[in-house]
Amino acid sequence: MIEFRKTLYHSGCELNKDSDMTQKNKNQNDMLDTLLSYGSATAYEAYGAKGALDSKIKPIHPNMRLAGRAFTIDICPADNLMLHYALLHVKPGDVLVVDAKGFVEAGPWGDILTEQAIKKGVAGLIINGAVRDAKAIIEMNFPVFCLALSIKGTTKNQPGLINQPISIGGVTVNNGDFIIADQDGVVVISSDDLDDVMQKSTKRENTESTYREEIKKGISTVKLLGLENNLKRLNLN
Repeated sequence: MIEFRKTLYHSGCELNKDSDMTQKNKNQNDMLDTLLSYGSATAYEAYGAKGALDSKIKPIHPNMRLAGRAFTIDICPADNLMLHYALLHVKPGDVLVVDAKGFVEAGPWGDILTEQAIKKGVAGLIINGAVRDAKAIIEMNFPVFCLALSIKGTTKNQPGLINQPISIGGVTVNNGDFIIADQDGVVVISSDDLDDVMQKSTKRENTESTYREEIKKGISTVKLLGLENNLKRLNLN
């Protein structure tokens, strides 16, 4: 079975320039590592049940997962010129978050762009669209989350935007937002909210750990979650 890296991000900064920035980046990386271990669903719930991208966006291999900062890209459907352009400007650890307008009858991302992304230290790709060359990408150990696979190619002519807010399924993704993605899905967390989500995720994880221990002792989920009155109201014995 293919084993993907546990964490796939870096700060994207030169850590020897400023000790305060170094510590901030380290703290953020540690939090991302922990949130990734908790899972995207826990982060989503801790974030107030918001930030989840379209549930149809899934990894091309179930073991793929990633965490890092979003590098946003807006492209025209069936054209990948801006993806080539974006890879001239990315930093190590960036997660490419691409709005391809949900178009799945062409694959603007494939093995060649993956090769360059790996060379540049990109942590992975989230695309509101399709990709191709899935087998090669999986073998290259590069996390990709997409709506679909398509063998159809694209043109390289149309304009677009990088490092600007994009919207995927009604969720706004800003450049620099934090991304947590795994088999369950993708959640986007504002850079200002990471500390709060980290604290609430840890609390939630501790609570659920306690629940699991109580269930092993024979306590029901109805009792643990205080659902007796709800069942009584519905005349469920």
